[in-house]
Amino acid sequence: MASKDKYSNDLGLTLGMLTLRIWLGCRAILTGIEKYAGTNSSDKDVLIDGVPNSYGLTDTVTGKVYSLSNYHGVPVPLYDKFSNEPLIPTWGLNLYDTILGPALILLGLGVLLGIAQRISLFAMGLVYTSLTFGLILINQSSGVAWLGVHIIMVVMALALAKHNRFAVLKKW
Repeated sequence: MASKDKYSNDLGLTLGMLTLRIWLGCRAILTGIEKYAGTNSSDKDVLIDGVPNSYGLTDTVTGKVYSLSNYHGVPVPLYDKFSNEPLIPTWGLNLYDTILGPALILLGLGVLLGIAQRISLFAMGLVYTSLTFGLILINQSSGVAWLGVHIIMVVMALALAKHNRFAVLKKW
């Protein structure tokens, strides 16, 4: 019993787990939100001495916007590469393209808030593994390495799960 108290009272391990949860959760949420990003272009009058010019001169201004209509779970250039890969069926690519963004957001929220922590982390690890599989098939080695770092962080968080004081459904 004393050893269990020792582990549950170790503030360093608890804070380490919380730090991993915050990083992994925010990373997944923001990556999922970015799947809805696009650009919006508009013409703006050119100002001369702070006043719109009388010559009809305009400048095109481009800005980042988020909307459901911009959604691409798999970026278009990668989608085209994946669609030419014989080991990825078209129906699977279409399904993956549809669910990737919402899955990242939901899993990120689950990890960040500590909802069924172990299951959320394991599912996040499976998503990163599936992304790795795709990048291996199209020979994107640097992306595979970055995802490997994410997998290591998920494994670290799973190993520290017993030190997770701030969680909903701690058993899971």
